[in-house]
Amino acid sequence: MTNSYQELSLSLPEDAKYFFDTLTSRRSIRTFKPEPISTEIIDRLLAAACSAPSAHNRQPWRFCVILDGLLKTRLAQAMGEALRVDQIADGINLDEAQAEVDRSCDRITGAPAVIVLCLTMEEMDSYPDEPRSHAEYIMAVQSVAMAGENLLLTAHAEGLAACWMCAPLFTQEIVRESLILPSSWDPQGLIILGFPEGEGRVGSRKPLDEVALWR
Repeated sequence: MTNSYQELSLSLPEDAKYFFDTLTSRRSIRTFKPEPISTEIIDRLLAAACSAPSAHNRQPWRFCVILDGLLKTRLAQAMGEALRVDQIADGINLDEAQAEVDRSCDRITGAPAVIVLCLTMEEMDSYPDEPRSHAEYIMAVQSVAMAGENLLLTAHAEGLAACWMCAPLFTQEIVRESLILPSSWDPQGLIILGFPEGEGRVGSRKPLDEVALWR
């Protein structure tokens, strides 16, 4: 087994090599130019997201696209207040808590586009027992996550920067109320998007022999 991701692409045909290199060069970037993203590009990102596999092909993903600056600010402030309360309850001092809130808010308000990823269980299977009901919910979560990864990779291929933020998991009702989402939509994460300000860097990856077993 090779542990070099770069070596793995050397023998690939050109099209496959481009795809592999797109996968392995994607990184999370949190600072953006103020340039807006066209709705045509966003439509392509959503189409790519909706092409992901899903449990039973029920496609339980839902997306809320936020371009309005005031709405981004309202969402960021509402989520930030919940974060501040949680951090203080965890024993973090007020200054450190406020600094973390400010960083989180700046990431959201500084992005030209924000896409909130949600799931709905409306078309998923239902069971009378908790173990299978829980498994069905996890299947929906996995489906939404695959859609989100498709979106991230397509954004990278389009020359956009993006970062997945999990904060909505801690503030689901706040996100739902701030964006006036249907009650059946469970916020799972948000992706901040824009044209990159600076290069960013590719994070380190564990070697394959640390994460893979062959049987």
